Amino acid sequence: MTREIPYVLMDPTGNRTILAEGDVPEARQPAAASRLMELEPSAEQVGFLSRSGGLALRMAGGEFCGNAAMCAAVLHGIRSGLDQGRVSVAVSGAEEPVTVEFSALPGGLWRGQVDMPRPRAVRTVRFSEAGALPVVEFRGISHVILEREMEKAQAETLARQWCRTLGADALGLMFLDRGAGRLTPLVYVPGADTLFWESACGSGTSAVGAWMARERGARTELKLAQPGGVLEVAADPSGALRLKGTVRCLYERTASLNIQI
Repeated sequence: MTREIPYVLMDPTGNRTILAEGDVPEARQPAAASRLMELEPSAEQVGFLSRSGGLALRMAGGEFCGNAAMCAAVLHGIRSGLDQGRVSVAVSGAEEPVTVEFSALPGGLWRGQVDMPRPRAVRTVRFSEAGALPVVEFRGISHVILEREMEKAQAETLARQWCRTLGADALGLMFLDRGAGRLTPLVYVPGADTLFWESACGSGTSAVGAWMARERGARTELKLAQPGGVLEVAADPSGALRLKGTVRCLYERTASLNIQI
């Protein structure tokens, strides 16, 4: 059966995200997401947006994504004719809705700020392949922070392997160059069967902030340059995290999906 699914392509700091607005059952979302990403090869992820009973976003693999939460809030602002505002977004992988502030900037750009979920754990884990590494666990995604280089093929293999080792819903390997203030994110989402060297990663940026705030024992503010641009995070040793970034709405289209829905 063919279904018409409207969607919007958003660009949060280069981490291009498809927000699908059609009613797609959860069991069919991975297949729908795969088809949408074939239609939009620049996209790195897909979320399914609902406004029934409040703004809600489910990522295709059931993971949590801070960048996608910003996208959902900005799209809400555009649909509502607002130049700025504050909205609560229920996001997959988060126990409670997150609060997102948004404001319009010149040239069609938007600024977003997300009060991120607190980490469930910030700890060090010893991996047989790489030794002891920081791991920051959120509900919906965990991140391993590496301050070393690694061949791409090895990193991609370890992302899958360590996701199973940690029993994580999704896993990010965050390659951090602390001196240069640079972050290179690799994210594996088994639920959607995707593995991407992402242009930017909001939860990964927040994970680095959480680790460094715990390490320093003091509030930490970071600007981390990523392949798609700069994300900012303010982190407190208590676990409070605020992510800041920019979002651009690129265009809206409708897809005819030949999948069983």
